[in-house]
Amino acid sequence: MLREKRSIFKALAVFASASLFAAGAAFAQVDTLASIKQKGKIVVGVKADYKPFGYTDPTGKIVGFEIDMANEIAKRLGVQIELIPVVAANRMEFIKQGRTDLMIATMSYKPDRAEVLAIPEPFYYASAAAVLNKKNAGFKQWSDLKGKPICGIQGAYYNRRTGDEFGAKMVVFKGAVEALAALEAGNCVGLVFDSTFFAGLSADPKWADYGITLPLIDPEPWGMGLRKEDTKFATYISDTIKEWHKTGFILGLEKKWGISPSPYLAEQNAKFK
Repeated sequence: MLREKRSIFKALAVFASASLFAAGAAFAQVDTLASIKQKGKIVVGVKADYKPFGYTDPTGKIVGFEIDMANEIAKRLGVQIELIPVVAANRMEFIKQGRTDLMIATMSYKPDRAEVLAIPEPFYYASAAAVLNKKNAGFKQWSDLKGKPICGIQGAYYNRRTGDEFGAKMVVFKGAVEALAALEAGNCVGLVFDSTFFAGLSADPKWADYGITLPLIDPEPWGMGLRKEDTKFATYISDTIKEWHKTGFILGLEKKWGISPSPYLAEQNAKFK
């Protein structure tokens, strides 16, 4: 009986060692760059409904700020590109499942996300809190909002600061549609929300008299996502973003797509220059 037990334990130990070796081998074999070069194509997960960062134009083509970055990476690698539309609910899973090689999809950096995916630094962009108001409202600094009715959207982290620190009278709505309608109707003199949301309104004639006259605050960095274990590809993406910040490539994209200047991009450009 004792001999049988020893045999069983020995077999289990061998099985465990083999499993660990196989897992380690699989871990070491992830080389996205080699895979991309071999197939002659990079597959990138992007937004197709978040203008102007990634959206579908009237011809059905996906275009935008982040799409330009994806295309530039493909160009640098000398390969074709396939764009896969993703949303917040599946963009990370597509990377984990190997359905996409890279993800550039308005994803803000969060420590828990960095535990699942590699999110190379430096980050390529940062959204921030902004206020959309009539261009002739005279708002130059956030303290100018004191005592003024400002629309907000439930759950936005900057509502509290706008009201408590800057003294605005917050009028909070369930969604962006309701808040915009209230702003248009004159129920408030400004709408505080994510700066990237307002970028999509810039081409709409209805909002031609409105703009962002206050400086952006509370930046939240955005990062690209890729397989956690692929350090080689992560280094390549990191070096690429550093070069983009140094040359002002991303600053140029911001201007091209009519996005309000981001303090983060200016800081990164100065840092890497």
